[in-house]
Amino acid sequence: MLNINDLLRKNIQNLKPYSSARNEFSGDDVILLDANENPKVLSGLPVGINRYPDPLQKRVKEKLSGIKGVNSDNIFLGNGSDEAIDLALRCFCNPGIDSLAIFPPTYGMYKVCAAINDVNIFEYPLNANFEIDSDKFLGEIKPEVKVVIICNPNNPTANIQSKSSIKKIIERFQGIVILDEAYIDFCPEQSLVNELSKYPNLIILQTLSKAWALAGARVGIAMASKEIIDVFNKVKFPYNISNPSLLIAEQALDKENESKQRIEEIFYERNRLLKIITTLPRVLKVYPSSANFILVKTSDAKRLYTYLVSNGIIVRNRDSETSCKGCLRVTIGLKEENDRLVELWERFEQQVQSE
Repeated sequence: MLNINDLLRKNIQNLKPYSSARNEFSGDDVILLDANENPKVLSGLPVGINRYPDPLQKRVKEKLSGIKGVNSDNIFLGNGSDEAIDLALRCFCNPGIDSLAIFPPTYGMYKVCAAINDVNIFEYPLNANFEIDSDKFLGEIKPEVKVVIICNPNNPTANIQSKSSIKKIIERFQGIVILDEAYIDFCPEQSLVNELSKYPNLIILQTLSKAWALAGARVGIAMASKEIIDVFNKVKFPYNISNPSLLIAEQALDKENESKQRIEEIFYERNRLLKIITTLPRVLKVYPSSANFILVKTSDAKRLYTYLVSNGIIVRNRDSETSCKGCLRVTIGLKEENDRLVELWERFEQQVQSE
């Protein structure tokens, strides 16, 4: 059986974590004289902002536990999911020795985090349908690969990978598998959270930035075995999420029904936008989406991108990404924002046709 401790870097195995006094007590009726804080808030600022945040984020984790059906001990909260990605590479990959496997085109921060941590990268491109060929991957994977990251739904392609393909990799790969489910709230039936306990080498990433509308709060979620979560808590900075972010997250998690309603509104706008964009003459393909964005292949992505930007609409040019030649990634906005996008896109088409 896979031993997680054996996968850790030796210095992480032996690390004695920083411990604040607040890790060692429970209860609210206490006088805090342990952390050299200012005892009085400046006038007009929120109560409690003078205090360091709960280092274990217990209240938010309890709410997430109820929503996700995962024990609080299996949840780590980070300053965005990027913190958990960075932690995984720092904990499990020896710099200059171990490697990361990714499936481009995919989220760009995987490569950035690997480069920062001096972790080599092996790329296994998705096929023409933006799918992972799990058998091919498992047959070709390099022995120095320690961590595999799968983005599902994938960014920027917006498609989902089959559960069977993902499970095959988790079960057969003798290392850490990170399943980045940042967009899973738009297709919750595809999540593997309910099967987390089966896989000691699996780390599932989610976020409050997308469906929960808290991109500005920077609250990322990692769910894994208690063994892995304990390692993350040992390595992370002591107060990695601010009091305002924790408070906002706690309030947002009480609005689950409203979040689901907003998701339905995004679905409606996504379907409406897909139908319109598909009819435009220079649009070659609109890929199916299981997220809050769409990937569109056009005959002149760079020129269209420049035109939209010059008229005040920012989309993402993915033209230089693997297998994304001519593609723009478009986030589903409010109805009036989507209407403006369509208006400008149609105007661009007319301008090109008149040349």
